[in-house]
Amino acid sequence: MLVLTRAEEQIMHKLWELKKAYVKEILETLPEPKPAYNTVSTIIRILERKGVVAHEKTGKSYLYYPVLKKDEYKKQSLKKLIHGYFEGSFANMASFFAKEENLSTKELDEVMKHLNDQK
Repeated sequence: MLVLTRAEEQIMHKLWELKKAYVKEILETLPEPKPAYNTVSTIIRILERKGVVAHEKTGKSYLYYPVLKKDEYKKQSLKKLIHGYFEGSFANMASFFAKEENLSTKELDEVMKHLNDQK
């Protein structure tokens, strides 16, 4: 199972958003306080070693793009969450969030409708 650090996830979210980007472009989209250019560059190289990012050489620069699709990572992360905190039960997770967020019956019905529409 692929595990990304919080910093790696932050960079991946920017790459998913930008589709393709140079380190400088990624850095520009990060919130303050911005990390150093070398920090972002190092994280990108780590993501390449993990096989989730690749690059195209353009002159002296590298244009980076995600290899891992956001939906794939989302699915994997959700499975990890369910197995790690909710005994592998989606129902336990849904129940937890319904209680935590004080969802109304109407909101729960909307969730059920959405789930049924996805089938």
